[in-house]
Amino acid sequence: MHITVDLAKCQDHGQCTIAAPAVFTLNDEGNLEYNGSPDDSERAYVEDAADVCPVQAIFIED
Repeated sequence: MHITVDLAKCQDHGQCTIAAPAVFTLNDEGNLEYNGSPDDSERAYVEDAADVCPVQAIFIED
């Protein structure tokens, strides 16, 4: 699984950090950081994160 986030679209709402905290975090400046190649065991959480993203900036590829 590979994840990309359109950082130009992302507004750092942080909903993804709640849905998949092992994959998405906000740094000290409040900007999103993420693991672009998480373990497949995180798939359900990443899919939830993509679903709850208010600007639909998260994309999942197999």
